[in-house]
Amino acid sequence: MKTIVYLGVIGITVFLISSRAVYPQAEKETLSKKQIQAEIAADSDQYVIGPEDVLYIYVWREEALSRTVPVRVDGNISLPIINEIRAAGLTPLQLKEALTTRLKEFIESPNVSVTVMEANSFKVYVSGQVRTPGVYRLRSETTVLQIIPMAGGFTEWANQKKILVIRKENGKEKRFRINYKKIVNGDAPSSNIVLKPGDTIIVP
Repeated sequence: MKTIVYLGVIGITVFLISSRAVYPQAEKETLSKKQIQAEIAADSDQYVIGPEDVLYIYVWREEALSRTVPVRVDGNISLPIINEIRAAGLTPLQLKEALTTRLKEFIESPNVSVTVMEANSFKVYVSGQVRTPGVYRLRSETTVLQIIPMAGGFTEWANQKKILVIRKENGKEKRFRINYKKIVNGDAPSSNIVLKPGDTIIVP
């Protein structure tokens, strides 16, 4: 009986020791994954941050500064120590550099990374003869040729030769007439324009 109790105590002790070893390792792996994901996003030179986006700011070894923050309507984000900083209009890489510069006033050699957790600002509107019209949030550069499949493709009544893209720039409205069939055939590659936030694509 004493032998059984003794073995039981040893088993519990080994379990507790192994648990303590496993959980810190798991925490390190989770942190490492977050850091890798952030660095990948921060290297992006395509996505431009805008209002309503949600960002994860990670400052290595500074947990009090690392947090998820929304980009406000005015384009700024709020962080401890530096208070406010402009985020809208910058890529994640540019924001990373701006944060690093500001934090150097308080921290020696800050290691900062930026992840776009929710890309809510880059929205385009697709309507007309597509299978799933609606609002589409884009995370990267997208062309007319790419947005149509995202909207489920054309209906059988769609006029693929007269797609209309409406864009507002500097308070003025621009209209582009797109012949989808020519783009697919390679006859009008310049018509395959890159979409911008707020564009409306109408398939008659």
